Amino acid sequence: MTTEPLSPPEVGPSLDEAALRAAFTPVHRPRRPSAITVSTTFAWRSLLRIRHVPEQLLDVTFVPVMVLLSFTYLFGGAIAGSTEEYLQFLLPGVLVQTVLFTTVYTGATLNTDLSHGLYDRFRSMPVGRPAPMIGALLADLLRYLVASVVVVVLGLVLGFTPDGGAAGVVAAVALLLVFASGVAWLFTFLGMVLRAPNAVMNAGMVVLFPLTLASNVFVPPETMPDWLETLVDHNPVTRMVTATRSLMAGSATFEEVAWVLGATAAFALVFVPLVLRRFRALG
Repeated sequence: MTTEPLSPPEVGPSLDEAALRAAFTPVHRPRRPSAITVSTTFAWRSLLRIRHVPEQLLDVTFVPVMVLLSFTYLFGGAIAGSTEEYLQFLLPGVLVQTVLFTTVYTGATLNTDLSHGLYDRFRSMPVGRPAPMIGALLADLLRYLVASVVVVVLGLVLGFTPDGGAAGVVAAVALLLVFASGVAWLFTFLGMVLRAPNAVMNAGMVVLFPLTLASNVFVPPETMPDWLETLVDHNPVTRMVTATRSLMAGSATFEEVAWVLGATAAFALVFVPLVLRRFRALG
């Protein structure tokens, strides 16, 4: 039995390196996304989580309704003599309290993402370091706005009458959102240094609960002892509530608004560098 030698396989025409590069190189390279585009993309990601888990909005819908109704009708007569009069005083304070407590959620969510390794993936992507956190903050601004709308609408239904009109209410809510965005950086930092989301939530209660109680949210500072009144007057929550009440009443002063904006800038100047430094240290 004889075997014929195998002939080598036929090889097509060879391609030079230039032709290969031309075949696999796109004609137009995609542009690098801007910082605004990346931040809004991460914001949309956070909003999608609310869409799939809508019960995340319970703290900005049910809780403020419960607080406003409870304090108005249980304590309004004892504190102010009538529920109608107390509602005029109480609503701006409850509005500020509700939004500030919502800022704790920013740090807790960040802590959850860190513990799941999600930010390890973000650090490997060609995006700016602060973009994921800025995107999360932008999405949380929607939560703050939802909480504000719930409180204001309920107050109007119960009989709240802002002397400053719609413009005063819009200005008060806008100033509150700005202030809350500054406070949120504090809890963003806590979300990066604490070990569990529950720890962030507990730390938020430890920080905000005394600040809201020792303020003018529920009662006027003039009814307090002198030493406590002094502390309350220098409480940033008191300043925010005072500015909110004044804007809604149409009697706000430049000093009241400027103090809130200055405090917001101070929170950002202190905690934004700390957050970025901590973020780099995690890598």
